[in-house]
Amino acid sequence: MDGAKLEGKTVAEHIVDFLERREVKHVFGLCGHTNIAVLAALAESPIDFVTVRHEQIASHAADAYARVTGKASVVLSHLSPGLTNCATGVANAALDCIPMVVIAGDIPTHYYGKHPHQEVNLHADAAQWEIYRPFVKRAWRVDRADLMAEILEKAFHLAESGQPGPVLVNVPMDIFSEVIPSDSFDRIRGNTGALRKPSMDDETAREIIEALAQAENPVAYVGGGILLAQASEELRAFVEHMGLPVAHSLMGKGALRDDHPLVLGMTGFWGTELVNQSCLNADYIFAVGTRFKEADCSSWYPGYTFNIPGSRVIHIDIEPQEIGRNYPTEIGVVADAKAALRVLNRVAREMYPDGFKRPVLEQKIADFRTDFKARNVDMATSSAFPMMPERILADTRKALPEDAIITTDVGWNKNGVGQQFDILTPGSILTPGGFATMGFGPPGAIGAKLAAPDRVVISLVGDGGFGQNPSMLATAVELDLGIIWLVMNNNAFGTIAGLQKAHYGLTYGTTFPGSAAAPANGPGYADIARAYGAEGHRLSAADELLPALEAAIASGKPTVLDVPMINNPTPTTGHWNILDIYSPDRDVSHVAT
Repeated sequence: MDGAKLEGKTVAEHIVDFLERREVKHVFGLCGHTNIAVLAALAESPIDFVTVRHEQIASHAADAYARVTGKASVVLSHLSPGLTNCATGVANAALDCIPMVVIAGDIPTHYYGKHPHQEVNLHADAAQWEIYRPFVKRAWRVDRADLMAEILEKAFHLAESGQPGPVLVNVPMDIFSEVIPSDSFDRIRGNTGALRKPSMDDETAREIIEALAQAENPVAYVGGGILLAQASEELRAFVEHMGLPVAHSLMGKGALRDDHPLVLGMTGFWGTELVNQSCLNADYIFAVGTRFKEADCSSWYPGYTFNIPGSRVIHIDIEPQEIGRNYPTEIGVVADAKAALRVLNRVAREMYPDGFKRPVLEQKIADFRTDFKARNVDMATSSAFPMMPERILADTRKALPEDAIITTDVGWNKNGVGQQFDILTPGSILTPGGFATMGFGPPGAIGAKLAAPDRVVISLVGDGGFGQNPSMLATAVELDLGIIWLVMNNNAFGTIAGLQKAHYGLTYGTTFPGSAAAPANGPGYADIARAYGAEGHRLSAADELLPALEAAIASGKPTVLDVPMINNPTPTTGHWNILDIYSPDRDVSHVAT
């Protein structure tokens, strides 16, 4: 027995071997007494452990890493406070369908129910794993060492298949340290690394093509599922052949280049008149990889973004529960977006080899863009200081290469970017959508840069979001990651301050002392950056931004740019139900100041 143990490896060592075979390059996390056996095994591995100062940084970084690589990222967490600190980032990933495997340490199995150090057991023993049940695809508690191999295999398959998302593998610390033979891990070596995704049959494809061909005003409406499936090229080929204008959700931004002649823009709360009216007037809506969520659908109020019923819906999604959830659907297809569009492209060319052209529509889109930019030019070129947010976005776009990766947060840097910042490389914008988590962008940039070290990475973030976890700068400096954090500093939780001002006439609890130009005893973000060892600059004039951005890109050093900004709400033609809740008897807009 002792000889067999000496020949074996610990479960922690087997886990690291398993991750190496899956070609995992980075693990994000923070140490604790329950997971140091895994860290010890990682020390001898080519896998890099990305250590952070707060677990939320780890889960946000892992989220962005998975968005860029297209594969499940890995987070290593300690028990209880480590796991709960990590939870916000994992939930953010869950609501945006990002694949992630969280491996968490737990109390020893022989202490279940005895209330040892840091155990969560107020309502049930051995129940730590249940903390994640509301938002992960599945949570496992590993009670036997010999089950670890098959649980890990299932965890990665589940995270990456169907509608992707995070999973939890909860491991008591004594199981990490148990020595076992390799047979359970050897048995799964021949298993497939990735499951084949469902496609569409030709008969269904012909039905869809015929419906779109006969439609007078069809609109393609695409979501983040296009980007998750890496189906941008298939989408481009299909809409060009069928002559379909393309509206997109917030998460679908960048599915096609924003300057593509058929792109209408982002729908919903912060959608423009062109995109919302085009969707309202559509007789057929060809929806792919989207969930018709509240922000994208003007709280589902008719007359603002969609008129359904009225418009007829064709909906393709890999998750059956999303089809028909919010709107009745005429043709619903459970399929991977990339696989389905491949079939649709082939069938469309067989049925209509000459395709469809809509020059009048393309001209309408081009004219709207020209007019929108003309109406925005004063803001986008304004020398006002604190700066206009439109000027910040315009100068940022000028400074960045087309394939730069942008992480957003919440507020102008998300809503304004969605509306008026051109994304020119599919998949190059990383946004917290469903959870809309303040604080996602800055640590997300770390994951993005590790996944794509040769690309420029910039985090557009408000001062509220940057203040959530500034200690992510320590990790960036230690790893020498040339990331730029552009703090759009309006000295407030700006979007909420605008809402409160519009409905209640005050900004209590939503703004900070002083002003963006002269904050009173507020944090100096440039000083904070320098204290962590990064570059830090606070701008004092609008004309300083573009050269500061160009210098930061050229330096290749982690850099924080503190940019004072006027708190102008993002303009919109959409609707948000909270307006009716706060001011049911008044015509109040959430863009009021």
